[in-house]
Amino acid sequence: MKSFAVSLIRGLMVLLSKLPLKFHYFMGDILAWLAMNVMHYRSGVVWKNLSRSFPQLKYRELKKIYKDFYKHFGEIFAEAIWFGGSCYERLRKNGIVTVMNPEEISEMYDSSPSMTVLSTHCGNWELMGGFLGYRTATGGKICFEEKDITVVYKKLKNHVFDRVFALNRIAPLVDVGTECEVESSSILRYSIQHRNEKRVYIYPTDQAPYYKSGPHPIGKFMHQDTMAMLGSVGVACRLSHSVMYMKMKQVERGRYEMTLIPICRNASESTPEEIMRKYYDLLEEEINETPHNWLWSHNRWK
Repeated sequence: MKSFAVSLIRGLMVLLSKLPLKFHYFMGDILAWLAMNVMHYRSGVVWKNLSRSFPQLKYRELKKIYKDFYKHFGEIFAEAIWFGGSCYERLRKNGIVTVMNPEEISEMYDSSPSMTVLSTHCGNWELMGGFLGYRTATGGKICFEEKDITVVYKKLKNHVFDRVFALNRIAPLVDVGTECEVESSSILRYSIQHRNEKRVYIYPTDQAPYYKSGPHPIGKFMHQDTMAMLGSVGVACRLSHSVMYMKMKQVERGRYEMTLIPICRNASESTPEEIMRKYYDLLEEEINETPHNWLWSHNRWK
């Protein structure tokens, strides 16, 4: 029954994805309006996060970020559905994401046993599965392939939607016959088992920590005391990975610029706390550049 439900939902999403991106944006605008004005989807969490993160801003300035966030929230769903049925050729033709520094990414990858990429909920994280499909946008070359990428994820409570969104997120990889995702609780064992293979590990890192697993204080982030999990960078330190921060800046509707910013070349020469502090400094800088671009509806500070 579970596999049938997954196949049915995915089939409908792939069918819808064949429609033009403009149609999806139209539907996304409707969803955004409903979420903000009718359902008031997590409006209390959004206001709380914004007011605490930008104490220097006036009400009208916060209100603008609030409205822009919900508009972007609708865009995330529109782009995700369109993306779920897209192959590399369609991604290249559309140019929805431009990889800004492919040569630097390749150099970091070549210089270490493996590479850890710390991603965020800025831009549209659902588009990360097309990472290698975006590489031609700047004419640069990335030296690794789909088979070298491992995406680390946290399972959703609903098993059907966990599988649906997992497949949707890596749709182009599945299209070329590659699908490699590892649940976060298994990543240490997986990394040690594959330590002799040069790989790229992509972690979503700005989520609220699992308190049962012992989160660590990393100081102030967006003017608030913040706890973080160090598992991803702990693995990187243990196995001497290079570490990069994935920045995804929205420059206009339907256009993102993805830049992987070096944090360190050899994580074993730093502590997990030092690396994570650099990560949150880069994330705060990115949020301040484009405030609407982060997932403010997430209850990051519980």
